[in-house]
Amino acid sequence: MVTFRHISVMPNEVMTHWMTDSAGLYIDATLGGGGHSHLLLSTFPSVRLIAVDQDPIAIAAAQERLAPFGNRVDFRCGNFRDLMSLLAIHERHEVAGVLFDLGVSSPQLDVAERGFGYQDPEAPLDMRMDPNNSVTAFRLVNMKPKDEITHALSAWGEERWASRIAEFIVRSREREPIRTTGQLVELIKAAIPASARRTGGHPARRTFQALRIWVNDELGSLSSGLEQARLAVRPGGHIVVISFQSLEDRIVKHTFRDWQEAGDGAVVTRRPLIPSDEEIVDNPRSRSAKMRVFSRTGRENAGAWG
Repeated sequence: MVTFRHISVMPNEVMTHWMTDSAGLYIDATLGGGGHSHLLLSTFPSVRLIAVDQDPIAIAAAQERLAPFGNRVDFRCGNFRDLMSLLAIHERHEVAGVLFDLGVSSPQLDVAERGFGYQDPEAPLDMRMDPNNSVTAFRLVNMKPKDEITHALSAWGEERWASRIAEFIVRSREREPIRTTGQLVELIKAAIPASARRTGGHPARRTFQALRIWVNDELGSLSSGLEQARLAVRPGGHIVVISFQSLEDRIVKHTFRDWQEAGDGAVVTRRPLIPSDEEIVDNPRSRSAKMRVFSRTGRENAGAWG
């Protein structure tokens, strides 16, 4: 049995907006532990699902969890930025809804060997969602020039002390490679003045977010994935996105607005939906979640794939 335990965020809200056809074809573009998919398949016995994830560990775990649904589920291992190539010809334009549940999953955070968190000081600097990705946090931290590291920490981590942290990283790696999350955390703590470390949560949080986004090209993948989802979803279908940080949410918000202005459909959620207080108590990691929904009610996209 593959262990991949994850609590799905805003399950009721997702079902309300993801479901548009009780016998339709759906895509879970970020399968993870399969929680949202399990709820969809068990609630609506005639739906079919294409389950996508770039993490083979997540795919293996979800295959076990969703095994009772048999051939109603088709698993595809890959990044949602490649949604076009992951879909068969007859599936294009037939999708009733796509779900994106962004960010890192609880199992990825909790397994030290993945290097996403900073709780285990001996964890390797990895942070890859796709283990076949050649880019690791170790490679970026130890090989990229100071100005590129500064830009990444500032742009993707919104880190006030980006330049100083980058300077400490470059100095340290001249003596020996920075191999573990613990080494990096200590460098960050040394770089940020003590007065600034007293507020804003863990001092390494923004740097680790920036490196994870950089390693996995998360924002580039999101922009590409959204566009391909727009083309795949048939008129009347919905695109549902749950994001966990402001950079992702900004991309989703602006993309949905641009689509609406272009006449490709309508933004369903004028303001993002957020978890209830009760859900946040039960699942503290849901507290930063924001959900936006777009209804593909515009012109037909026949021929959009060429």
